[in-house]
Amino acid sequence: DMARRGPGTPATTRSRPRVDGMPTRCVCPGSFDPVTNGHVDVIRRAARLFDEVIVTILHNPAKAGTFTPEDQEDLIIEALPADSGIRVEVFAQTLLVDVCRSLEATAVVKGLRGGTDFAYELPMALMNRHLTGLETVFLPGAPAYEHVSSSLVKEVVTYGGDVSGLVPDHVLEALVHRLRRG
Repeated sequence: DMARRGPGTPATTRSRPRVDGMPTRCVCPGSFDPVTNGHVDVIRRAARLFDEVIVTILHNPAKAGTFTPEDQEDLIIEALPADSGIRVEVFAQTLLVDVCRSLEATAVVKGLRGGTDFAYELPMALMNRHLTGLETVFLPGAPAYEHVSSSLVKEVVTYGGDVSGLVPDHVLEALVHRLRRG
């Protein structure tokens, strides 16, 4: 699993469209506190479109999350196939365009659950393109997960509800351990 941290290998060897003959690399950004099956679906689908996918956990040190960035990283890595070639990296809160520049990413991939997500994400995508020319690719979320958000999952687990099937099993176990301690 350590091989998926830091410099990675292309997701697969099958042929994909190239931008100016160069391999394509995208960033899937988020807080992933915790990663849900909706996140995993979008990340895996991005890996079919790009040569390399880097999941970037954008950590704001001023905010206390449910999981540490290192725990989030481990939970995401465990949720992905071992041979996926998808990298996971943690960044202190910074501009997404700066993260993409440092990783030499050509695009950002964002999952959309519906119109509200689009209305929230579109101005950021347009600003990122204005600042650096960075493109954003929106992938519609799977209908089975359009009602799922990390914050809603945490709230349901906190009050004893069952979110099986909405998060990977190991994430559910970690949530129950973290949120139902006392």
